[in-house]
Amino acid sequence: MNKEGRVEEEEEEQTFEELGLDPRLIRALTKKTIDKPTPIQRVAIPLILEGKDVVARAKTGSGKTFAYLLPLLHKLFTQSSSAKNLAPTALILVPTRELCQQVCSEANSLIELCRVQLRLVQLTSSMSVSELRTTLAGPPEIVISTPACIQTCLSNGVIQAKAVQDSLSILILDEADLLLSYGYEDDLKALTSHVPRRCQCLLMSATSSSDVEKLKKLILHNPYILTLPEVGETKDDIIPKNVQQFYISCAARDKLVHILALLKLELVQKKVLIFTNSIDMSFRLKLFFEQFGIKSAVLNAELPQSSRLHILEEFNAGLFDYLIATDESQSEGKEQVDDQNGSERKKSKKHRKHKLDAEFGVVRGIDFKNVHTVINYEMPQTAAGYVHRIGRTGRAYNTGASVSLVSDEETEIFEEIKSLLGENEDKVSQFIAPFPLLSKNAVESLRYRAEDVARSVTKIAVRESRAQDLRNEILNSQKLKAHFQDNPKDLDLLKHDKMLSKKAPAPHLRDVPDYLLDPTTQEASKIVKLARAAMGNTNPSRGKGSKGRFKRSRDPLKTFSAEAPKRAGKGGMKRKVKDTDNGHKQ
Repeated sequence: MNKEGRVEEEEEEQTFEELGLDPRLIRALTKKTIDKPTPIQRVAIPLILEGKDVVARAKTGSGKTFAYLLPLLHKLFTQSSSAKNLAPTALILVPTRELCQQVCSEANSLIELCRVQLRLVQLTSSMSVSELRTTLAGPPEIVISTPACIQTCLSNGVIQAKAVQDSLSILILDEADLLLSYGYEDDLKALTSHVPRRCQCLLMSATSSSDVEKLKKLILHNPYILTLPEVGETKDDIIPKNVQQFYISCAARDKLVHILALLKLELVQKKVLIFTNSIDMSFRLKLFFEQFGIKSAVLNAELPQSSRLHILEEFNAGLFDYLIATDESQSEGKEQVDDQNGSERKKSKKHRKHKLDAEFGVVRGIDFKNVHTVINYEMPQTAAGYVHRIGRTGRAYNTGASVSLVSDEETEIFEEIKSLLGENEDKVSQFIAPFPLLSKNAVESLRYRAEDVARSVTKIAVRESRAQDLRNEILNSQKLKAHFQDNPKDLDLLKHDKMLSKKAPAPHLRDVPDYLLDPTTQEASKIVKLARAAMGNTNPSRGKGSKGRFKRSRDPLKTFSAEAPKRAGKGGMKRKVKDTDNGHKQ
């Protein structure tokens, strides 16, 4: 194994015990049913335990988080805690609040299973200076945060620079390729001047970019660079081989009818994650789906953090099958320009009323559970953005699929994506193919219905539904927070896939009549259903039983047959009813 180069596969069969981890961590992993290390863990853990600076690139879902958490906790378990420390021993920096929450949850679960007294805290931009001071009092051994929060602590004296130089022994940059693109360059530069030379630094990333190279020069000292076989120089490894990639070429105005056909004719496996580039487009899709009886929820940076986390929990638990996520990173630069221009207007206060969370990121850092299909309703503006989106499926080496709707205006970025993935001599992509299950006749059969409903989803309707959804989520997030702390089970009653449309959906739109179904598409739909059954994803009656029981018990008067005595007065049944009554009396 060279200082910089590919890693040989000679250590493929190594176990966690052979990696030299603390026995308490091995027992904790066993309780979490994690028996064998992933390739990146087999290579990175021994190097980190030796105290080397490491730059590791690994695809999403390959176990990067445990690759640095396990050796970090091992070091903290084995070294004697010093009461003289005035700053955290370990600092984990991530680009988004969601990833911060996820890493914190994973680390806490390991610490609890190991039954070790180790304090870990999470910092968020919503904390005041006094709250930050209280949280960091002690101080904790591990801090998980975005770079902006650490800079706030340093500039306000919550953490002293001298204390950081004396105490900090390990610095970890997770999703390093996003830290600079999210605008944290100045914060990282300010922190770098306080990081001691002896501090061990780790960079974890899914892609290699100029931003990663810049961070390597900025923070690391003679790093050990890992190039794993699974993320080597071959282009087919950019997207995991267990993810099938498809595309559909169509006009921008025809995207609604195409996505309706995909979902309504059940040509894609559930659960489905749908990406758009703007919040308005997300709500337009949701309102459009509602008219066809398709329940979905919207996830974006406008919502309160507690609402976003609860939406993710419900989606991961399988309470709804379709989640529309807004990829704000695609229009971040445009929004920043708009904010600068808007600050000079008289209506600037109104424009800033619903401030977007700068630490929100849905494309990276969120561990979506059991997402089988990713649909790019709008194409990302960069090829790297495509890779990050597709990384939401096929996680932990499960199978997955992606379908991208490509309009004429998006041809240029689509060619970049195909070039990144790899093409043959005829410029035909070897890894992304036309979607085979949707025929032109199937699309045309739904066109009239789709276009009729699309006309009713106006800009005013989108704006009103967006405001209504935000009001609902803020109400759920703030006013009911104290109630939910005392009654946690009531939180399950909150639904994020409620209807926003003022117009009730037409009953005839819920189902596609047989005369509209294309025979070829019908066969394709049967194949998808059989595959779903084989995978164990059949759950057509989810929630049906509980709702049915609730309806039966809601009106107890319906359980009494009050009509029988009334009918007794009508001839022919009088004697029988009397006998029955007497029988009851006896």
